Amino acid sequence: MSKKIEGFSKLSKAEKINWITQMHFEDGTKAKEIVTSYNHANDKIQKSHDEFIENAIANYYLPLGVAPNFVINGEEFTLPMAIEESSVVAAASKAAKFWALRGGFKSQVLDTQKIGQIHFLFDGTTEQIDTFFKETKQTLIDSTASLTVNMRKRNGGITGIELRDKSDLIDNYYQLHLSFETADSMGANFINSCLEQIASTLQSLAKDHEAFKIQQLSIEIVMSILSNFVPQCLVKAEVRCPIDRLAIEEGMTGMEFASKFIRAVEIASKEPYRAVTHNKGIMNGIDALIIATGNDFRAVEAGVHAYASKDGSYSSLSKAFFEGNDFVFQLIVPLSLGTVGGLTQLHPLAKWSMELLGHPNAKKLMEIVAVAGLAQNFAAISSLITSGIQKGHMKMHLLNILNQHGATPIQKEKAMNFFKTHNVSYSAVTDFLKSNP
Repeated sequence: MSKKIEGFSKLSKAEKINWITQMHFEDGTKAKEIVTSYNHANDKIQKSHDEFIENAIANYYLPLGVAPNFVINGEEFTLPMAIEESSVVAAASKAAKFWALRGGFKSQVLDTQKIGQIHFLFDGTTEQIDTFFKETKQTLIDSTASLTVNMRKRNGGITGIELRDKSDLIDNYYQLHLSFETADSMGANFINSCLEQIASTLQSLAKDHEAFKIQQLSIEIVMSILSNFVPQCLVKAEVRCPIDRLAIEEGMTGMEFASKFIRAVEIASKEPYRAVTHNKGIMNGIDALIIATGNDFRAVEAGVHAYASKDGSYSSLSKAFFEGNDFVFQLIVPLSLGTVGGLTQLHPLAKWSMELLGHPNAKKLMEIVAVAGLAQNFAAISSLITSGIQKGHMKMHLLNILNQHGATPIQKEKAMNFFKTHNVSYSAVTDFLKSNP
């Protein structure tokens, strides 16, 4: 039987679910019960969720946890974190508590410039398109006046436009490279609307340009789109304390800990295989907070990893070093975030998370998110150079393994006590449950 269907998007949600569960599952009744159970009991909330995307049939839940005790620029925060990985919230909380006793985190936005590009082909010379661009530059910007009026009231808008010759890469290929300030908005829709308007104006002006008419030259717009590579939209997070206050592992001095920590970060700065996992740990904290606040974690991920490769090879986003008698740990990361627009004000838990954070503006949210990444990185490296990553991770993962086995409440209690003094592994938990039915 064919599983192709016409007009699927026009079906009601119930009809979609019926078709899917009947056509794709051996036990359609059970499949229907599962997907239906993940629809919200509140019809108003569910309706708003259904309108986020097309063909919505249910909600896919992630746990929303909180990490307390963060001190950032002298202010206390509890961070919301939406993530499925068991040890992330615990690690962030542990790092927050540790640094709260040592002056807390410092965080600073370095720049907020965002980028959009118009990609086009021109069949004349570089000199001709350069002259044309200089003549029409202001007209191109002015064509967006109705789109930028509200943004300009918030000190945002188009902050720069330049012509870039890329014909060495592709024949006749050029770009208009624009920079934007989008205030408290992430700005994707604003930027794309401005780009499309300028592209339309560019093409129209080219058609009416006398020199181009005579020589039968034309501009072909390929596409107009923002870039998620934002190397000028940066935030720095930092912790520092006297070296002798880093004796966090019994039998290891502060200097020994700091030296091992710095060496571990150095390895991540020079070894791409390690750098990828190192940065993934940073993103554990960043993504969890971005998801909780309704921001676009895919855009941030893409931009962050491009930034980690900006010098020609993939490298650590963080760095650690001695400065006098202090240990210093820093993270500089590109973050394009918003506190208005998108899901930040539509998703009830995103709004809740924003309130939990004290309704930050976009710059403050950038500072908080960068700190989450630095805290996560500190916790991970600390574990790696002391007890090892698995000890803490598997302890947190124990409950997941017990649930996979369908352990009873009594078995769970016994297992929690037993594995306080025994190594956790999937096979060890399986054996324990067999001997404790």
